[in-house]
Amino acid sequence: MSSIVNFSGANLPAVATLSTALRKLEAEVGPSGVAILKMDRTGHWVFGADQTEVDAESTWAVNPYSFVHGYIAWGEGEVLGEKMVSVADPLPEMDDAPPAARQGWQKQLGVSLRCVNGDDKGTDCRFSTTSVGGLKAIQALGAEIAAQVDKDPTKPVAIVRLGKAHYQHKSYGRIYTPVFEIVEWVGMEGPQVEEETEEAAPARRRRAV
Repeated sequence: MSSIVNFSGANLPAVATLSTALRKLEAEVGPSGVAILKMDRTGHWVFGADQTEVDAESTWAVNPYSFVHGYIAWGEGEVLGEKMVSVADPLPEMDDAPPAARQGWQKQLGVSLRCVNGDDKGTDCRFSTTSVGGLKAIQALGAEIAAQVDKDPTKPVAIVRLGKAHYQHKSYGRIYTPVFEIVEWVGMEGPQVEEETEEAAPARRRRAV
């Protein structure tokens, strides 16, 4: 038996404090080795510089201590400034946005996940978003984890499947939004699974940028 994901470690706050911190999201509409996870305009989940498409059957563990909020300023395809802090802390105080920022400072939420099975097993990703649909998805996920912590603090880690929803925009047509479908709750040590025999990995599909 082995632990696929282990979020336990030194200097973590008590699990019981998660509820208060995560409930802040209800009122609010990457580090080295962590890939950027996002949903592209066609509704596909992709990660990394190569835009690798996520295995549709995979599930992901959400690190309950990784929720962050703050602001980001985008230029023409590049980040001009970003200030993010844990949801346990107040939103950072902001100066004027960089002059070249297209929309000034934008509210941003983020969370870290680790794949626990499928083609992407062991992959660490961070999902950050400024879109209305993305903010609501993280907000809802945080609220569900907070409720779970109140109910059973021994299992605060949500195992999720990455899904999608959509709505029709008057000007832009079909707009896809992320969905985190919770399929299981586990402890901070992560789910226990049998060791698998290593096999040659199949060629992965890349999405066009």
